[in-house]
Amino acid sequence: MADRDRGRLEWHATTIVSVRRGDVVAVGGDGQVTLGQTIMKADAAKVRKLLDGRVIAGFAGSAADGFALLERFEGSLKEYNGNVPKAATELAKQWRTDRAMRRLEALLIVADARHSLLVSGMGDVIQPSDGILTAGSGGAYALAAARALIKHTTLTAPEIVRESLAIASGIDIYTNEFVTLEVLP
Repeated sequence: MADRDRGRLEWHATTIVSVRRGDVVAVGGDGQVTLGQTIMKADAAKVRKLLDGRVIAGFAGSAADGFALLERFEGSLKEYNGNVPKAATELAKQWRTDRAMRRLEALLIVADARHSLLVSGMGDVIQPSDGILTAGSGGAYALAAARALIKHTTLTAPEIVRESLAIASGIDIYTNEFVTLEVLP
């Protein structure tokens, strides 16, 4: 869709889902990148492991902005010795106050063995009470699906992430069924 105020096309991209069940956390994201009304890429990977596989991070939003945030978050993780809440809080503070970073249009979901957090450029660092986080254009659909699946099934965390993304992709035109999934025990 054309953004007439700025004379540029709007990027729409992805849905990220994180589910924590028992001792397992899974984070997954679909691969669709859309420019205006055109699907530009169907298999983008926006979820990855960081810090030698001890942390999973995924982003929704502009791809370049998301990758820039992942790099900064990984730097914060190293600076704070793998302390995910501290690294996320410092990133959120920097994101909110740094002139260049304020323009970044993405959301991060990060998880380690103990914490699941949503980090935004508004300074938010949110830890869910139910172990489920979502971001992106299909996030509300995936959140509803994941909550229902947690409550009414015995599916594992990775299975719930996959099914939630499949449900979101059937509703949200900016979400597809190509899934990148990472799991931590």
